[in-house]
Amino acid sequence: MEVVRVEGGARLEGEVTVPGAKNSALKLMAAALLAPGGTVLHDVPDILDVTIMAELLRRLGCRVEQDAPARRVAVDVPEQVGHRADYELVRAMRASISVLGPLLARVGEVDVALPGGDAIGSRGLDLHVDGLRQLGAEVDVAHGYLVARAPRGLRGALVPLAFPSVGATENLLTAAVLAEGTTVLDNAAREPEVVDLARMLSAMGARIEGVGTSQLRVEGVARLRPVQHRVVPDRIVAGTWAYAAAAAGGDVHVRGARAEHLGLVLDKLTLAGVEVVPTGDGLRVLGPRPPRRPRAVDVATLPYPGFPTDLQPFALVLGAVSEGSAVVTENLFEARFRFVPEIARLGADVRVEGHHVLVRGRPALSGAPVEASDIRAGAALVVAGLVADGVTEVSGVQHLDRGYDAFVPQLAALGARVERVQRSPGSLPLPGPG
Repeated sequence: MEVVRVEGGARLEGEVTVPGAKNSALKLMAAALLAPGGTVLHDVPDILDVTIMAELLRRLGCRVEQDAPARRVAVDVPEQVGHRADYELVRAMRASISVLGPLLARVGEVDVALPGGDAIGSRGLDLHVDGLRQLGAEVDVAHGYLVARAPRGLRGALVPLAFPSVGATENLLTAAVLAEGTTVLDNAAREPEVVDLARMLSAMGARIEGVGTSQLRVEGVARLRPVQHRVVPDRIVAGTWAYAAAAAGGDVHVRGARAEHLGLVLDKLTLAGVEVVPTGDGLRVLGPRPPRRPRAVDVATLPYPGFPTDLQPFALVLGAVSEGSAVVTENLFEARFRFVPEIARLGADVRVEGHHVLVRGRPALSGAPVEASDIRAGAALVVAGLVADGVTEVSGVQHLDRGYDAFVPQLAALGARVERVQRSPGSLPLPGPG
């Protein structure tokens, strides 16, 4: 069993570079299915989820080349592509569902296994299904697969979304670009990753109005062309480094971070007493140096431009070592709080009440073995280990590999005492001081 071993007490100093966004790159790879020929994506993170998506595209008949050192992925899409996304791959990564819209639009049929992925709660596909049906698709569930057919092609329609779901917005957008007539997506998601997808689709020849707003108007076209596209920087990775610097009292230059994508996140850090300085190519984040501590700040997750649910575990870590008490509210995924018992094992004073967590700050946490249940929980537990006395060992590190490019080496380069080590099943880490 591989674990991340962290010795607390180190201050982070130096610089890191934010790669392209995981949550954009995966959807852009799927969108490449819309156009025969070679689409090339630049600044793609070297993470496990990209490898899984590449294999899924290969099984659909594409040729995919990954150049990890150059952060480049080339997808060569044939004129005739497959239409079945098997459970073996889809269960490992929920973003596999993003082939649903492109394949239905391009081929007229698609079978996608019902997805797995992170254990952060129910993320149903009702909005995807309802929207595709309004575009003229026949959709059913059979033998563990979502089966969609459009034998007469897709037709434009007014599609109001009951919730601004990122995944549903992306699937409906990629379906609508090749549909006949006009589609209006009302209450669409506005995340930077959705904007990035719309930018690439527009470069491919799609006709989209209202990009970045809650209403997208799409005039269907007959055919799209392949393009080269640079992936938008990962705001969640940027936020991870910002919170790590804040919690550890560090001074970190986060190159590639876009302040305009992190508005409320940076506001909360500033309220906590963290200094955030925009630079020409990113952000410099300076956390309070010991014995000073951050101030406790309430956080509530909401769709963009609200506070991202993916950064909620980091807000909990910061609150656990802040002065005072705060309430962290999770409005999007009910199982995000599976992380709470693990941070409590590190000595955090946390109490769950419904979809709220009351966190009372302490001067430091205490190292212990903990387990990650999803990508962000894994990274947040490593950050918690930075501000814990003694040694923290985080298992479930495969989650880190799905979402972070060289997370542990970059932390070590900033001065953290951290490494990946092998542990035999049942072995225990050495206890920390006290």
